[in-house]
This record gives sequence, structure tokens and C-alpha cells, in this order.
Amino acid sequence: MNKIVKLALILFAFSAVVALLLGMVNVVTEGRIAALEKEKQDKAMQEVLPSSGYEELEYTGGNPNILNVFKAGDAGYVVKVVESGSQGNVEMIVGLDSSFTVTGVSIVKHQETSGLGAVAASTGADGQAFRGQFVGLTNASVTKDGGTVEAITGATITSRAVCRGVNDAIAAAKTVG
Repeated sequence: MNKIVKLALILFAFSAVVALLLGMVNVVTEGRIAALEKEKQDKAMQEVLPSSGYEELEYTGGNPNILNVFKAGDAGYVVKVVESGSQGNVEMIVGLDSSFTVTGVSIVKHQETSGLGAVAASTGADGQAFRGQFVGLTNASVTKDGGTVEAITGATITSRAVCRGVNDAIAAAKTVG
């Protein structure tokens, strides 16, 4: 019995030290991580709808997938939205002009399968071509659902998630605009 108590105390002490170290690493890196995420978001916003400034608007439309809505001067709106994809959430930034037409889509965070759904966020030709299909749309759906967006081969669920995100962004911008 004494041996079990001794092993339990050693395990507890080891776990406590590791937890303390992980907590310290989190405290040290959280500011840098937040700054990098903000930088990535700002870059994506400029990519989908260039503007000299973005004013965050209060969104009260009730859609929990809408993370933020920004007014991009007279150019239009930028909406940060998250949708459920094949392997997890797909977080994207959608640019809309003042007539609520898509000016660009940037996927800033995802958990999709490499080589399939991850193509949607790729900076390669396939990813750019996929996201480019949304420019000029006021409603998005894949061709399998009667729309005009060609789904990524083998990643229809991800393609539909991006379409839902674009449509949610349009609806959200209309409620604040």
C-alpha cells in the first residue's frame, strides 16, 4: 500500500510541474499568438476588400456563425464567419461591396483534410480558382445543389461550408447595412 501512495505522489508532483510549465508557456506566448492572428485577419481583410480602415459594427442578427462584421468605408463590408466543414470549423473572411456582391473570400483557419478540403484555403492555383468563383456572386451554392460554384473534387462538404459562409456573410451585412 505504501508503494502505491509513493508512486501516486510522484505522479502528482510530475503532473503539477508539467501543468505549471505549460501554464507559463501559455502566459508568455498568448500575446504574440493574438498579435499574429490579428495580423492574419487584417491581411485577409485587405485581400478581400481593400480599404484604408475597417470599423467594427454591432451584429445583432442572431446567427452564431457570424464572428464580426466590419464596415470598410464606402467600399462595403467585411464579415468574419465560421462554418462547420468536413473535419472541423472553417473560418473565413468574406468581402462584400456596397451592393452586397462578393469581392473576395479568404479562409483564415480550418481543419480540413490535406489535399482535399484544405485546397479551399490553399494559396496555390487550385485554391485561388476555387475562392475566385465567389467573386461577383450574391448567392452561393455548389453545382450539385443547382448553383454555379464548382466543388473541390472529393471535398463537397468543405465546398458547401464555404458557400454557407458566404451566404451567411451576405445576410449579416444586409442586417447591419
